Amino acid sequence: MSSAAATAAQQLPRSESRTLSGHEGAVLAVRFNRDGNYCLSCGKDRTVRLWNPHTGALVKTYKSHAREVRDVNASSDNAKLVSCGADRQIFYWDVASGRVIRKFRGHNSEVNSVKFNEHNTVVLSAGYDRTVRAFDCRSQSSDPIQTIDTFQDSVMSVSVTSTEIIAGSVDGTVRTFDIRMGRETVDNLRHPVNCISLSNDRNCLLANCLDSTVRLLDKNSGEMLQEYKGHICKAFKMDCCLTNDDAFVVGGSEDGFVFFWELVDAPIVASFRAHSSVVTSVSYHPTKTCMLTSSVDGTVRVWT
Repeated sequence: MSSAAATAAQQLPRSESRTLSGHEGAVLAVRFNRDGNYCLSCGKDRTVRLWNPHTGALVKTYKSHAREVRDVNASSDNAKLVSCGADRQIFYWDVASGRVIRKFRGHNSEVNSVKFNEHNTVVLSAGYDRTVRAFDCRSQSSDPIQTIDTFQDSVMSVSVTSTEIIAGSVDGTVRTFDIRMGRETVDNLRHPVNCISLSNDRNCLLANCLDSTVRLLDKNSGEMLQEYKGHICKAFKMDCCLTNDDAFVVGGSEDGFVFFWELVDAPIVASFRAHSSVVTSVSYHPTKTCMLTSSVDGTVRVWT
């Protein structure tokens, strides 16, 4: 590791600035919004919560799900939310009023992951029913406008760029669907994938696999660039991400630790006990040295 990378590693967020408490039971995901001023969390208590993580204030609680909420995503203009969960439902919310604008339907089992496209016009979802589905936010219809059903097992995570839908599955694959060409590319990692995350430059893809390995792929060629190890990831859906400068890989662990790896050569540059139980989610601030973690222990923690 270069001296510059070593210096950068010393500045990674690892001091706890506050704990966001309020969820009853496991917190399954936490996400910064587009500008990093707010965050969203969701969990076993069937709620979605909007926080100001910099003050610790709970801004609003969103309740409509009948079972645990697995994922939540904010639109880039902060006006809308989308959430999904074990009740097979996808809720499209108005942030300010807390009103459900629409319930999207179509999945016939639990829904694991949701994302807005970059224009906030389409919601993409990934489910246990082995499908990725797309819904039009501008339409009055609640039915999907597209269903991708080439997976052999549960789809755990979905990401989207301006031209592609990318999803990771328990079948061990990351599949990329070129929206313009109508073409599918399959990268077989041979281990169940429970989270995928794009680099900020959109050139690389992280895949968290259930063999306790995070893998870095070249998004265009599918070439395996690096593997990151040391954490425990065998049974839980857990996020991974990159720092906002794409210099370090961040991942949680089932023993409550958070790990930072240097991107290029993959040494562990920092690890610390963040929670008393499984770290389900990590989210890195878009511009600042700040990170959120969530856990089965029922808390969200803010690190600076």
